[in-house]
Amino acid sequence: MSFGQPAVGGTDTEPRCPRHPDAVSYVRCQRCGRPACAQCQRPAAVGVQCVDCVAEQAAATPTPRTSFGGAVREGRPVVTWSLIGVCVVVFLLQYLLPGLTYQFGYAPVLTASEPWRMITSGFLHSPGLLLHILFNMYALWALGQTLEPALGRARFLAVYGLALIGGGVGVLWLSDPLVLVVGASGAIFGLFGALFVIQRRIGADTKGLLIVLAINAALGFFYTSISWQAHLGGLLTGALAAVPLVWAPRGPRRARVHWLGLAGVLVLLVALTLLRLALAPGLA
Repeated sequence: MSFGQPAVGGTDTEPRCPRHPDAVSYVRCQRCGRPACAQCQRPAAVGVQCVDCVAEQAAATPTPRTSFGGAVREGRPVVTWSLIGVCVVVFLLQYLLPGLTYQFGYAPVLTASEPWRMITSGFLHSPGLLLHILFNMYALWALGQTLEPALGRARFLAVYGLALIGGGVGVLWLSDPLVLVVGASGAIFGLFGALFVIQRRIGADTKGLLIVLAINAALGFFYTSISWQAHLGGLLTGALAAVPLVWAPRGPRRARVHWLGLAGVLVLLVALTLLRLALAPGLA
């Protein structure tokens, strides 16, 4: 049974749906009054509305935003789980294709010829150390539960990507040019940096976070297999990327400030990369 306002007319003036002229409908949209066939009817509080009115009303309704301007989303953090899924799949491929690690890992000496390795290396992990990927994915899951809903999917992914590149820039400036680096820890430390900035902005206690960062920083110096250079680069980049997101003034231009700030961080990373290559001719 359909509820709505019946259309009045004889056989010569049969009301027809504007979207489907071949369909005769005696039910009208409660909002615009036009006939709506069964395909175009949408339940409303009273009667039905046509799909055009529903779409128009949805477009006019402001999108709920978080405190930092991200769109409010229900359900699980999709970006976080997608990143974890990609890393796990790549890790399995590293076992099936042993040369994958060396083809996509990053070493500073390869920056000029294959700069994309700064990004691809962040989705690889040490095939001989299961704890490497387990620890990183757990940290990504834990941080993503908080940061993705707070920042919104697009901004969270932007911070993660910038921190990933920032970790590579840290390796470029501070590491041995011939050492191959893999792992998502640079990007994950960037999330730590972003979380620190957010907690400072809202006045939350940061002691626990600082202790975690101090422990991880110390491990980087005691274990030579851990790239503290990537951790440092990612941490600083993530913190810097979070600044425009949490300090931008509220208003219609807030989103523009967010993306201009993130673009500025990317420009800075590119500039630091080019400067390092210019200062070290052996890398070019």
